[in-house]
Amino acid sequence: MTVPRILVVDDEDDLRELLEITLIKMGLDVDCADCLGQARSHLAQTEYGLVLTDMRLPDGLGIELVREVAASYKNTPIAVITAFGSTDNAVSALKAGAFDYLSKPVALDQLRMMVQSALRTHKTGGNVMPAGTRADNAQSCLVGQSAVMRDLRAQIVRLARSMAPVAITGESGSGKELAARDIHAHSARADKPFIAVNCGAIPEALMEAEFFGYRKGAFTGANDDRDGFFQAANGGTLMLDEVADLPLPMQVKLLRAIQERRVRKVGATVEEPVDVRIISATHQNLAECVEQGRFRQDLFYRLNVIELRLPPLRERLDDVGLLADVILARLSGGTAPAVLTPAALDALRAYAFPGNVRELENVLERALAFANEGAIEVADLALKAAMPLAASSVRAAEPEPVVVAEPEGREVSTPPAAEPASGMNAAISEPESELPASLPDYLDAVERDVICRALAKTHFNRTQAAELLGISFRQLRYRMQRLAIHEPDA
Repeated sequence: MTVPRILVVDDEDDLRELLEITLIKMGLDVDCADCLGQARSHLAQTEYGLVLTDMRLPDGLGIELVREVAASYKNTPIAVITAFGSTDNAVSALKAGAFDYLSKPVALDQLRMMVQSALRTHKTGGNVMPAGTRADNAQSCLVGQSAVMRDLRAQIVRLARSMAPVAITGESGSGKELAARDIHAHSARADKPFIAVNCGAIPEALMEAEFFGYRKGAFTGANDDRDGFFQAANGGTLMLDEVADLPLPMQVKLLRAIQERRVRKVGATVEEPVDVRIISATHQNLAECVEQGRFRQDLFYRLNVIELRLPPLRERLDDVGLLADVILARLSGGTAPAVLTPAALDALRAYAFPGNVRELENVLERALAFANEGAIEVADLALKAAMPLAASSVRAAEPEPVVVAEPEGREVSTPPAAEPASGMNAAISEPESELPASLPDYLDAVERDVICRALAKTHFNRTQAAELLGISFRQLRYRMQRLAIHEPDA
């Protein structure tokens, strides 16, 4: 069995010797260089399992070596050593292609964990399967053959080789957790835990204990020692879903845990090292949250090293047919799956899907209950929110927008030969109707008006308003945040 060889690049004799001794004790072969020139000479002659370089060298910067290794030695991970507190350098190196970083003074336990993780990456790096070739189901990978999805899967394969934190952005229901699971599954950490945490679902008083664990007797009810999310994900990946919902005091503690890679259990006196890759996700704009003072800027830069944007379903409607087939096959429970009629498929492809893939699943699950003989018709879909796209623009001149989101108006997707249908025909027959200057702004105005009326009707009881509008409480809360709808002062 070939012993992995490590290249250490540093001009400080003492640190270089310390790193060399530590790595040799791990059973590894080590080459050393004190400048970029020597490092390039070693790289040209030898294949390395890891390159470890200082950021400041006599003949240049370590980030130059990072870019060269990332471009010319794609299967060789490279990590950097940065000065204490030099967050900007670490982030720049990660964005340039560095696998990971260490801060001075170098903690040897962190060094060992990083080296072990890098060697796993080097060992599997040449055998990572291309995106889309795994025989996973819809729950464990992103489905779609559109150009935007092919690009997305290619990005995921590249991101999987790094330890750099990834910030996944996208609308609610677009598949952010699936993307995070794909990054984990393609990485050298695939055989380690993947822990997903909904930051908005944990009471603030319990957050520290949930994230970092606690010792027996730390507080009332702490009858035993318990690990937190960081310890549970040790060696693997920790996904922080809806990270924008973290309260500011918890953001401070999280920043320290990410920077130091150590956590202290509630009630403990010492910190313990953890080795986790952080993936965060949110449907909110974190940069705006920083500007508003709701999210720490230093934590934002630490989490947002690499941004991965998930497209909404309306930007990849060509994938609707494939997604529908996968979802219907899963919902069938092993029996012959139902099929969409051509008209029903066309209706789905013409729909905006504000709830994205999650809404498509809900639509199809409901349609199965009404489908006859395994064939889903347009009427079975009950695309209740589709009318704003079709009718809002042609009714722009009316004194009051059509309330298409209210339950009593939800039959418009299959209009009967009654008064509502004739009214719609009358509106369509006016070809000279003035169109809105901006359809998104107009639809936002319609949606804002409907939500405000529902809230007024329920005296701002958001739970009742959500039931009245036929959406979930979380969907209503998201729409209120997006449209800047706030509860009036008492």
